[in-house]
Amino acid sequence: MVFRVIPAVDLKGGKVVRLVQGRRDKVTVEIDNPLEVAKVWVKKGAKCLHVVDLDGAFGGKLVHEDVIIKIAELTEVQVGGGIRDLKVAERLLNAGVDRIILGTLAVKDVKAVKRFAKDYPGRVMIAVDSKKGKVVVEGWIKNTELTPVELAKLYEDCEVSILYTNIDVEGLVSGINIERVREVVESTTLPVYVAGGISSLDDVRAVKRCGAVGAIIGSALYTGKVRLEELLGEEA
Repeated sequence: MVFRVIPAVDLKGGKVVRLVQGRRDKVTVEIDNPLEVAKVWVKKGAKCLHVVDLDGAFGGKLVHEDVIIKIAELTEVQVGGGIRDLKVAERLLNAGVDRIILGTLAVKDVKAVKRFAKDYPGRVMIAVDSKKGKVVVEGWIKNTELTPVELAKLYEDCEVSILYTNIDVEGLVSGINIERVREVVESTTLPVYVAGGISSLDDVRAVKRCGAVGAIIGSALYTGKVRLEELLGEEA
């Protein structure tokens, strides 16, 4: 599988934002016109975008569906945030979204998500959102007793991918915890995408060396700490 560097487009209140550790009250970046932002990343060479409806994640219901579908017309996209109804997931897939990211639902109704994944092979991502070593759901605010490795293993018999996010370093632009990343990647045969704290070319290379198939980059791009064109050189 080709390694991908994927810019994040996080939506809140009709704007593209970056949050610190997923906290809605800690906004570090705020940009109008998400569609134009998406066009910039595509023009710079991004082959896929990671689109998250933060209002949906916090409220439990997708809010930015219209703009998400417009972004999906530009390039390959994977979309998450508040998709807790499989009818909504199906509607997005039929509207041109390439992959759906399921987190809360993937923990709460494993059987239903597995059935859905078998109907849409390769088009479902399981969000493994980790805070202090345990999976969290419902917009990263509700704790579970599952570890990231345990959640990933629940879906080993499905044609899905794993999206591992270490919330402890999310949005801090301070680097990754590569040991945590390696633990998840080496524990599963499923393809793993990594998000959270990736803030340099060295971070991207470390994620790639671990065997992950993709790196999601957010705050480091929006704050100018890294240039997308430089990171895209790692795609191969």
